[in-house]
Amino acid sequence: MKSITDHLGEIRTRITRAAARAGRAAEAVSLLAVSKGHGLAAIQDAWAAGVTDFGENYLHEAMPKISAGHRDMRWHFIGRIQSNKTRDIAASFAWAQTVSSARIAGRLSAQRPHYGAELQVCIQVQPEVGAAGGMVPRAGCPRTEVAALAAMIATLPRLRLRGLMLIPHAELGEEELRLEFRQTRRLFDELCAAGHALDTLSMGMSDDFELAVEEGSTMVRIGTALFGPRPVAGDNPAGGET
Repeated sequence: MKSITDHLGEIRTRITRAAARAGRAAEAVSLLAVSKGHGLAAIQDAWAAGVTDFGENYLHEAMPKISAGHRDMRWHFIGRIQSNKTRDIAASFAWAQTVSSARIAGRLSAQRPHYGAELQVCIQVQPEVGAAGGMVPRAGCPRTEVAALAAMIATLPRLRLRGLMLIPHAELGEEELRLEFRQTRRLFDELCAAGHALDTLSMGMSDDFELAVEEGSTMVRIGTALFGPRPVAGDNPAGGET
């Protein structure tokens, strides 16, 4: 049976090859280990193998892991952000990748503790490709509203806007996925051209991260390919790694 270290090596090799195909440096792509549904032992094994960033979808599952994990682990919230959860997210996570409204952004800003670092934020972009074909709508900020939300977040204290996050429709084929990734990269570039100092384009999961890297992703969210199948039932279609 392969270990997490083995899986991590394979993933990094695939990232390196995908980046090379796009004429990019592999170092430009970071890995977020999606630990949803996996226990602390698996997380500690990933940490020992060199993983530093971990993504969680469910607050009730994440909080014990954060408390028991290494103090230098960076925790990213990648699930749907509910208003009644913002205080704990603002206090306990280093990143919130699924901000999609001014209301949620405002609550995170107001509730981020004054001590410590700013909360690193990504705007979750609502996918467009496939939406007209009857697929279940995904969460996220409509693309036409992303620029206004980015401008608003940039004015808020205790938040730092880092970039965009995307979860495409799962039913898309390769060309449709490429189009979705490419459109999101274009939106990212437009925000940078407008003066936002962005450095994070969080796109790509276990089944499609190589395509995402080829299309410009700077952060891939990997769960199953790193940890194996989840031992805990339950999935959240609103965020994270599926």
